[in-house]
Amino acid sequence: MTAHLLTLPDSPALALSIRAKALLFHDPRSLALLQQIERLARTEATVLLAGETGTGKELVARHVHQLSGRSGPFVAVNCGAFSEQLIDAELFGHEAGAYTGATGARAGWFEAANGGTLFLDEIGDLPLALQVKLLRVLQERQVVRLGARRPVALDVRLVAATNVDLQRAVQAQHFRADLYYRLNVAPLALPPLRERPGDILPLARHFIGVYGPKLGLAHARLAPEAQAALLQHAWPGNIRELENVVHFALIVCRDGLVRREDLRLVGHALAPERPAPLPLDAPPDAQERLAALFDTLLAERTDALYPLVEATLVRCAYEACNENQVRSARLLGVTRNTLRTLLKRHGLLVDAEADAGADTPAPAHAKIGAAAAPVRGPLSPGAPRHEHPHP
Repeated sequence: MTAHLLTLPDSPALALSIRAKALLFHDPRSLALLQQIERLARTEATVLLAGETGTGKELVARHVHQLSGRSGPFVAVNCGAFSEQLIDAELFGHEAGAYTGATGARAGWFEAANGGTLFLDEIGDLPLALQVKLLRVLQERQVVRLGARRPVALDVRLVAATNVDLQRAVQAQHFRADLYYRLNVAPLALPPLRERPGDILPLARHFIGVYGPKLGLAHARLAPEAQAALLQHAWPGNIRELENVVHFALIVCRDGLVRREDLRLVGHALAPERPAPLPLDAPPDAQERLAALFDTLLAERTDALYPLVEATLVRCAYEACNENQVRSARLLGVTRNTLRTLLKRHGLLVDAEADAGADTPAPAHAKIGAAAAPVRGPLSPGAPRHEHPHP
């Protein structure tokens, strides 16, 4: 299986960024999300990205822009990085003398993104008064600078992102319902890292490849117990937390081998999976029928009866669930990890190399996003970033 990797453009200015710097699609849930992203990218629909901090929303927005075919720049703005007094002028621009300190005219971020894509992160932090103005800009496709009367025509694809539930914000009257429906044309939910475990080890190996050579560890690797610990961690900080954990582990590890004790994992581990309870509504004669069948097989002195029963039960359940591991585990009343062990034991798991515990090199990455232009301009954490000097 080929994994797809998205990365931010290389720039020293991004060193202090709190955003995820890499997003890898290897887990089946991630691959399904990637297909949805690529279908939406080729349209002009406004995209609303929802996900926890550190799940890679800006990386997805950049990928949408790159696949859209739009010739203009990609401009990223954090709506929570400005005061309520400044964000109006930052987004929509201003004329000279529009407010105290406005010594000259300046285009806003909408005009800076003309012909391209504007990414509005933390859209839920936008003040209500500016939500009205944003709605008008989206509907009329033109912007009026502060202190001006002449509108400027716009051709901008909008991608918005939020880490809060906007539907609840609408109910609490913190976010306008009409703007929400205008933004929610093509919603995309980015699952947290703990819900796509197939991405954890490939991402960890990617970060080892990034930081290892810089620390003189060209062939660093993860010990099996370290892999198990990474898979069991809840990752409240998502990809950014994983990057920091791997970076620190490489600094303190010995002989290029990252061990369990090298990982600085803060917070709680995921609750271990528990088998489903025995069904209380099973047919009353089920045990009797099984007992009769086993009596017959035992009377016939069937060799290796236990592995035969186990292999047959696992195979039948797997086929009955169309080779869906989650449903098969639920049907058998075991955890998914136990099911995977049984499937491999009996030769039913074809893609054994994709097992999370295998300490193999990361799969070949299709690096998407290298074509993005380097970011320029002052970039403090949360500050807006754009692909060309501000007009």
